[in-house]
Amino acid sequence: MLRAAVGQAGAAAPVDTATTTAQENPLLVAAAVVGLVVALAVLVWGVRRLRRTSGGSFLRTLGKREEVAVLMHPNPDPDAMASALAVGELAESADVDATLQYSGQIRHQENRAFETVLDLEFDRVETAGDIACDEVVLVDHNEARGFAGADSVDPFAVVDHHPGDGTGSAFSDVRPDHGSCASILAEYFQQLGWETVTPEEEDDIEGERYLPTTVATGLLYGIQSDTKHLTKGCSEAEFAASAYLYDGIDEDNLDRIANPQVDAEVLDVKARAINERSVRNAFAVSDVGEVSNVDAIPQAADELTRLEGVTAVVVMGQKDDTLHLSGRSRDDRVHMGRALEAAVSDVNDASAGGHARMGGGQIGPQVTADGSEDVPVFGREELIDWLFDAMDGER
Repeated sequence: MLRAAVGQAGAAAPVDTATTTAQENPLLVAAAVVGLVVALAVLVWGVRRLRRTSGGSFLRTLGKREEVAVLMHPNPDPDAMASALAVGELAESADVDATLQYSGQIRHQENRAFETVLDLEFDRVETAGDIACDEVVLVDHNEARGFAGADSVDPFAVVDHHPGDGTGSAFSDVRPDHGSCASILAEYFQQLGWETVTPEEEDDIEGERYLPTTVATGLLYGIQSDTKHLTKGCSEAEFAASAYLYDGIDEDNLDRIANPQVDAEVLDVKARAINERSVRNAFAVSDVGEVSNVDAIPQAADELTRLEGVTAVVVMGQKDDTLHLSGRSRDDRVHMGRALEAAVSDVNDASAGGHARMGGGQIGPQVTADGSEDVPVFGREELIDWLFDAMDGER
C-alpha cells in the first residue's frame, strides 16, 4: 500500500509541475500548441502530396487555363490522335476549351480510318501562328516540330513516351519505358476514378465521371497500334491500361479501324521493297524509288521484317526532293534509331532517329559545296552501304 501511494504521488508530481508551468507561462503553452498544429498540418500536406497522382496533377494544371491547344506530332498516328482526344476530354471536364491540332497530313489508311470511324475533328497547322492559343499541350512528342516556327512553341504541359529533352513549363510526364502515350492517358482516367461503360449503357449514364466509348476505343487502339497489338515494345502499363479500357470499347468501331481498305500504291510499294531488296547477313535494305504516298514506306518496312532470316530492315523511297527512310529491327544488336542516325551523320540536310525497334529519317536535296548545282553528293548505292555498315555497328 505504501509503494502504491508513493507511485501515485510520483505520477501526480509531473502533472502538478506541468499545470504550474502552464499557469505561469501561458505564452510558452500557446507556442507549443501552435507548433503542434503546424506539425500536423505539414504531416497532412505531406501525405496528400504523396498520394497526389499524375492524373490529378495534370487535371489541376489544365484547370488553371481557360483555353488550350493540344498539339500532336506531324502526320499523327492512332497513339497521338487518341492521346489528344483524351486530353480534350479531360479539358472539357475542367470547363476548359481545347483545340486538337497537328501538322503534316493524316495519310496512312489506318490513321484515316481512325479519324473517320471515331468522327474526330482535328485542325491542321502549317505555321506556329496557326496554333489556337499560347497554352500548348504536347502529346506523343516532347518537342514541337514539323512546321514553321515550331522552335518558338513553349508548351506548358508535355505527355509522351518517347525519349527526348523536351519538357513543359508547368507539367511534364515523359515515360520512355512505356510502349504508348495512350497508356499514360488511360492511367490518368483510372487514377481520377472515371468508370468505363459499354456502348449500350452510355446513353443511360448520368454524371461526368465515366469514360465515353469513343475515348476508350481510341485509347485502346492507340495502345495496340504502337505495340503491334501488344506484341512489341510493351510495358506492364499497356496491359493494365487495356484491361481498364476493355469494358468501354466499341468492338465494331475497333474492327473498322483495324481493318481498313488498303491503298493500291501501298501494295505496289510493298512488292517493290521485296523484289528490290539487298540482303547482307541478317539485314535487308530496299530502295523503292519514287512514291506519292510516303506512308507506304514504313508499311513496306513492316512487310520486309516478315522475311525469314531477316532481323533488321531499312526501306527508302523518294517523294519530290526528299528521300525518306524507315527502319525496323528485331535484332538486339541493332538499335534502329541510332543506326539510321549514324548512317546519315555525314549528310547535309538530313535527320534520323527513333527507338531500338523502329526508326525513321529524311534526307533533303543535296547540293555541291559551293551551292552551284543541285546534284547528289552521294549515290544511292553508297547510302545503302552506309546503312548496312550502321546496322553492323561499323559506322
